[in-house]
Amino acid sequence: MTERTIERRRKAAPHADQAPMLVAEPPSKKPATRKKSAPTAPVKPFEKKVIALVYDFDGTLSPKPMQEYTFLPKIGEDPKAFWAESNKIAKEQGADGLITYMHLMYKKAKAKGVRIDREDLVALGRDVELFPGVESWFDEIAEYVRIAAETHGITLRHYLVSSGLTEIIEGTSIYPRFHNVFASEYWFDAYDLPYPKRVITDTGKTQYLFRINKGVENLGDSINDHMPETVRPIPFSNMIYFGDGETDVPSMAVMRKNGGYAVAVHGPGKQRQKCVDLFKAGRCDFFAQADYRRGSDLFRRTCLLLDRILADIRVREEMWRLEKAAAKA
Repeated sequence: MTERTIERRRKAAPHADQAPMLVAEPPSKKPATRKKSAPTAPVKPFEKKVIALVYDFDGTLSPKPMQEYTFLPKIGEDPKAFWAESNKIAKEQGADGLITYMHLMYKKAKAKGVRIDREDLVALGRDVELFPGVESWFDEIAEYVRIAAETHGITLRHYLVSSGLTEIIEGTSIYPRFHNVFASEYWFDAYDLPYPKRVITDTGKTQYLFRINKGVENLGDSINDHMPETVRPIPFSNMIYFGDGETDVPSMAVMRKNGGYAVAVHGPGKQRQKCVDLFKAGRCDFFAQADYRRGSDLFRRTCLLLDRILADIRVREEMWRLEKAAAKA
């Protein structure tokens, strides 16, 4: 996906070299001239100024699993009964729960004589409900960062890491707001029934946090090669993860263990308790109701974390400048 936020970079002026010595030549030759010194390479600017906000989808940005808004009603399936059957099959067969539900969806659609292609799934995404304020959240947060940042060149990116379906997500109004989307996906042309192409499990989500951290977002590239922390483009300390419950615990744990931040969100009513439990267990820095409107607890607490990240970037940039200056002293 094309990056929508352009990072402005400052280039330092080359350092002046000492004046070269004059070289005397025999009288019969031309007068001496100054030797040209090799140009000094410009100093690269401090580059670790990208802030990444990473989101789960179901229960975090949307109140219910995305399949319950469109796909299951279209094939006449009661959501509660469908998930119970899917979980039962996975348990009996010792199968992965995500692969099971992805297969069962299309098996039931075929039994009902309903054919759903990729384009149909994308179209179904238009009907997925979002929590209050989600659509305006991206602009509001960008405006806050723009005002609060005291250094030039801060880039804000939004990422989605979900076990839901890429095809449905593409149909939502917020899909273009993400720098990259990592979600489960189907193959549609190789089998009679669409077959899972990519499945992102609860623990598998953590791989994508490291991909963001290392800047290795092409899924064809391995992230297993060692990369020193000093050269990773987006430090974990520049990242915030948003999730809604137990399925996000591995991602929250990885984020906080590596110096990043985690926020647990919940719907209204009894759903709050699971976030309280996550907070008590040290899994998240903050929790709040999934109200993304400006002025909400979620907005305010996210801005507090952004203030800390921005301050940390300023400190690290100043230390970087001093290190460069000290190396030349």
